[in-house]
Amino acid sequence: MAEDFANLLAQGIEKRVLYAGKGGQTSYEDGTKLYFHFRTEICDEENTVLDDSHKYNKPMEIILGKKFKLEVWETCLRTMRLNEVACFTVEKSHTSVYPVVSKTLREYYGEKKAHSHNDSGHCCGMMMAEHGVGFDDLNELMKNPKQLRFILELVKVERPEEYEKDSWTLTDEEKLQRIPVLKEQGNKFFLEKKYPEAAEKYFEALSFLEQLVLKEKPEEPEWNSLEDMKTPFLLNYAQCKLFLKDFYPVIEHTSTVLKREPENVKALFRRAKAHVGAWNPLEAREDFSKVMTLDPSLSTAVQKELKNLEELQKQKDSEDRNKLKGLFS
Repeated sequence: MAEDFANLLAQGIEKRVLYAGKGGQTSYEDGTKLYFHFRTEICDEENTVLDDSHKYNKPMEIILGKKFKLEVWETCLRTMRLNEVACFTVEKSHTSVYPVVSKTLREYYGEKKAHSHNDSGHCCGMMMAEHGVGFDDLNELMKNPKQLRFILELVKVERPEEYEKDSWTLTDEEKLQRIPVLKEQGNKFFLEKKYPEAAEKYFEALSFLEQLVLKEKPEEPEWNSLEDMKTPFLLNYAQCKLFLKDFYPVIEHTSTVLKREPENVKALFRRAKAHVGAWNPLEAREDFSKVMTLDPSLSTAVQKELKNLEELQKQKDSEDRNKLKGLFS
């Protein structure tokens, strides 16, 4: 404890414990998620309050080691125990980015800007310095940086293995480990006929694979391996969309499979059915014909689909004739 205080002081941070909290010496590995409330005050005669997360009834979250923009918060939180409340007085050398962080938090929580000379949504640091961030108190703090006081309350701690990580926080190895889990979850939803939920899991796995593929050189063994891994997810996703009568994603994803595997019967059959749904009868017949050539055992199923296609064609021809009659009657 004394060592923590000394280390903080050496960095221009003074800590005062208001409530001791639980547990012994703190030690948080990178990847730990901390939930905390904060109150930010200016160190002036009025102890002017800038922000207080309690009024939003939702704690902040930070993942250690992920380079949060306001680094001093991570430094302070690493010294705290669960349920501890502490006051940190911080030299202004650590707080220059606070107006930008506060702006983001206020907008996230739905606070209205006092005024803004720049409402384009995005601006660089130079433009912020010139035009401000849309909140008068923060604009003043940008012009005249001051020493700040943070009252932090650590309300929850989750170790890396205790929470499901957001995709942006995952390493490549963690993404690979997540893929079979997502497949199992998707398959479970599929068996339960929860097709939107299943499609979401398959799509998430595909997103991870796409991210990993982009890091490899095309046609190298690692690239080929990842591309091969995509095939079952593309087919499963396509089947979900087929059941949901969302035909164009089916055509898109099965075509992706067929570029790599031109004789993939599942992809051809599902694309053919999607072509029927999207009413591309010529393309549907072409795909159905290839299916029968590649796998004669599916001839009965294909003939049934072709018969259905003929009935639909007759129905559409009849509708078109009636429309033409209406034009000339």
